[in-house]
Amino acid sequence: MRRIIAPLIALIAGVVVLTAAAFSVAVPLWVQVFTAAVESIDDSPTEWSSGGVVPTDIDDDFGEVQVYDVLTDGSLEPAASGVAGEVWSLFVSMVGADVAGESIIQYRAGDAPDSDTLAYVYQDADPQYWTLAVNLAVADDPQLLVATLIHEYAHVFSFAETEFDPSASSCETIRLIEGCAAQAGYLNEFHERFWTGYTDAVDLENLDPEAAWEFYQRYEDDFVSDYAATNLGEDFAESFMTWVIEDSADGPGVAAQKLRFFERYPELVVLRDHIRTELAVELGLR
Repeated sequence: MRRIIAPLIALIAGVVVLTAAAFSVAVPLWVQVFTAAVESIDDSPTEWSSGGVVPTDIDDDFGEVQVYDVLTDGSLEPAASGVAGEVWSLFVSMVGADVAGESIIQYRAGDAPDSDTLAYVYQDADPQYWTLAVNLAVADDPQLLVATLIHEYAHVFSFAETEFDPSASSCETIRLIEGCAAQAGYLNEFHERFWTGYTDAVDLENLDPEAAWEFYQRYEDDFVSDYAATNLGEDFAESFMTWVIEDSADGPGVAAQKLRFFERYPELVVLRDHIRTELAVELGLR
């Protein structure tokens, strides 16, 4: 079964302060992205454009989108120009050309100013690969765009094929759509650290926004945003995104502990430093 991490929804710009005990972090509302994990995808074939070089498809969220194949070196076929090319270049700057080529198989670019959807990713039939779709209308807000891309990439690496065993007959960790989570996998360790203590948590793959809101209301100080309480994957992605863009994660509260969780992984520390250096202007860090 493949996984879609579906539309990121833009919220009204502003600032909300989330406080967990002595921990207080100002989290812009654009950080509070809205995503939903679903268990199936539309396998209808791409409709190819007859009048241009770039093939197109019809997307439920963005209308007509341009469709690009991602090559192993991180370049696009056909080459993208204009805003579509700029957004892809930004993503490549964020993760590196090799990583982009190894993890993303298709890039879809739409321009839908009236849509609240910012972006989404979904896993290919070959679970090594993902499709990244972006609403180019968000490109005029660099902070929002980068935050969106960070959140989506957190889904890509935390649900990677190396993180799960789909053929395991028994499972001593947690079993999700992808299979049995690796003992030392990102999501399993995040689950053990932050989710096992709840007796009334939503399902690990919950999609019900009302259930998520009720869960958040009970444990508001444990989450960096209300959407983080939707399910395990969204909590991980929201927390990772906040950790990357915030300067510090001081404080004893659970929300702060979730941010510091990522510091235990040297590769994620390197990624955070890289993003904050390469995209410092877009993130407003300088």
